[in-house]
Amino acid sequence: MKVERRDFLFLRAGQPAVLSCEPLFMRFLDSQMDGSTSLLFENLVSDLRQVTAVRLTDTTWLARAELKTELDRVLDAFRAAGGTVTIG
Repeated sequence: MKVERRDFLFLRAGQPAVLSCEPLFMRFLDSQMDGSTSLLFENLVSDLRQVTAVRLTDTTWLARAELKTELDRVLDAFRAAGGTVTIG
């Protein structure tokens, strides 16, 4: 499975990248069905290497513990590398 950035990470010149949790949640469910969850998050990590700031939207979709745990791991590494994360 090839996870495309356009599925859930939106880039706008001069602004933080926008990570919408709704399409991420949908892709997460699909990845659980086809066994590609690790690939989903590896691709997200790769995509985040191209930006310095990300804004999370639609965070109510993070109610599922497995998704929140994986995303927190990715975002913690992003922050540790100097990235900033905002919610809203």
